[in-house]
Amino acid sequence: MNDAAPAPAPAPRRARVRAPELVGKGGWLNTGGKELSLADFRGHIVILDFWTFCCVNCLHVLDELRELEEKHRDTVVIVGVHSPKFVHEAEHQAVVDAVERYEVHHPVLDDPELATWKQYAVRAWPTLVVIDPEGYVVAQHAGEGHAHALETLVAELEAEHGAKGTLRRGDGPYVPPEPVATELRFPGKALLLPGGTFLVSDTTRHQLVELAADGESVLRRIGTGERGLVDGPADRARFSEPQGLALLPDGTVVVADTVNHALRALDPATGEVRTVAGTGRQWWQGSPAAGPAREVDLSSPWDVAWFADRLWIAMAGVHQLWTYDPADGTVRAAAGTTNEGLVDGPAEQAWFAQPSGLAATEERLWVADSETSAVRSVERDGESEGDGEGARGFVVRTAVGTGLFDFGHRDGPAGQALLQHPLGVTALPDGSVAVCDTYNHALRRFDPASGEVSTLATDLREPSGAVLADGDILVVESARHRLTRLRLPEEAVRVEAVAHRTQRAATDIAPGTLRLDVVFHAPAGQKLDTRYGPSTRLLVSSTPPGLLAEGEGAGTDLARELVLADGVTEGVLHVSAMAASCDDDPSNEYPACHVHQQDWGVPVRVIEGGATRLPLVLAGMDADEAPPSS
Repeated sequence: MNDAAPAPAPAPRRARVRAPELVGKGGWLNTGGKELSLADFRGHIVILDFWTFCCVNCLHVLDELRELEEKHRDTVVIVGVHSPKFVHEAEHQAVVDAVERYEVHHPVLDDPELATWKQYAVRAWPTLVVIDPEGYVVAQHAGEGHAHALETLVAELEAEHGAKGTLRRGDGPYVPPEPVATELRFPGKALLLPGGTFLVSDTTRHQLVELAADGESVLRRIGTGERGLVDGPADRARFSEPQGLALLPDGTVVVADTVNHALRALDPATGEVRTVAGTGRQWWQGSPAAGPAREVDLSSPWDVAWFADRLWIAMAGVHQLWTYDPADGTVRAAAGTTNEGLVDGPAEQAWFAQPSGLAATEERLWVADSETSAVRSVERDGESEGDGEGARGFVVRTAVGTGLFDFGHRDGPAGQALLQHPLGVTALPDGSVAVCDTYNHALRRFDPASGEVSTLATDLREPSGAVLADGDILVVESARHRLTRLRLPEEAVRVEAVAHRTQRAATDIAPGTLRLDVVFHAPAGQKLDTRYGPSTRLLVSSTPPGLLAEGEGAGTDLARELVLADGVTEGVLHVSAMAASCDDDPSNEYPACHVHQQDWGVPVRVIEGGATRLPLVLAGMDADEAPPSS
């Protein structure tokens, strides 16, 4: 019997791919004006976060990274690489605003032309790339849910490079910007209270602010101003990036506490705050989608509105609408499948894309569906069996918008009109709806009677919500940190029509059969969780629908043979993948488990000589495809 200690396990072998240089025409933010290169990070572990500020999944990842960023601040440097989807996101000032709005406390490279995105062969937002202290790419992760895997990898890299002498400890290059004094800071939504004052979600300051009837004078603040999930009186309560506000029939105000994944209730008379729905945890695939409100996870609730005797929730984080019933204290998914896109029909079959604004009338619930640059509606659709309690069925219809990749500023018939990432809708007295056309800096109007879209006002900096008061409309100018009062004009403002499509290089693929491989390697110390059946899910669809002759639909295998239809030369492949992994410890009866998920929209061009395999990395490195060397 040998009592000697066993030799330590060898460090895992990793691909040695030199990281390409970081370049971006917009330059660097949060560095005190200093231009950086990869050489400035040598000796540190670098995590590149490819993000764009319209993307709620990217915002989830920002939040996931906060703990890791603080815990390993002397060895890890997170670098945001801002890679825009919408035209507005390519504006440098818009990126500056977003970095402050979402409290990004690390260097950010503004890459409006996607130069670094292309160098690292990134295919989706968000994507994380890990670079070791010697400047080599060692891992890539797409989507959400990778914080635990990153923590494990960082610990391995610290040990490995600490032993080699290639790890350099010390503060990174982050330099915080100078704070700016304003009464509001990136406000989100506003609500007219019965007494004639306004309640505003002061999103970046994690507070609610009550303004006088003039829409400017501050009467009181609710919340300490520090990020957190704490109930209690106004001077002790905490929020985390609150957004939507709605008044219940009993006079209670419900707040969509977005980053806390919760609904909070405010008593306007006393300022007391309590949590009425959500656990503080983010909802993941497989979690309950109905039940007691305080026991069910939510995902980035962005707005709320009272419609059809219940509170509707724009659940931006999972592309759905949910409802909260205060009478029995329950929540449930009400519309949307969690797939991202624009599909109308029965509510339970419809697809949304980051719904972010709600407004109710007697007949319908208007929805600002931001990622499809669309205005949608939910309407009653006759009696249905529902949940056995006499619930009415609902149907989803699109008023304005065509899909994930078409946007712009164009008035006229709704079928041809274009918006750009709207975040708010407001029902007007004449039955029409005002649209906060956020990335066009405009207030638009859709009239269902005429089917026409017009422009009411321009030069509004990122309007995100609006509220009616005494014949005026007060618009939340989020990036100007104020409410702006406008008279509703009798005639629309005329603007020059502009149309855009998301500009990303198409992947050339060959006609015939295409092998789709979603690459997933369970993090070190974990394995796929197969205790209750398959632990992976793959959903494939296409735009146009005729792009694929075979291969669409859902399945559990992360690899699939797709057959391209004859005669279709271009389109977009929509791929959604999920994998669940658990700690690989046989002695642990209740291992910790983690869900990894991502959606891709891959533009493709069908040409002779194109690729016959399409790899999409969910986690790990693809052996057949790596970022090109610099």
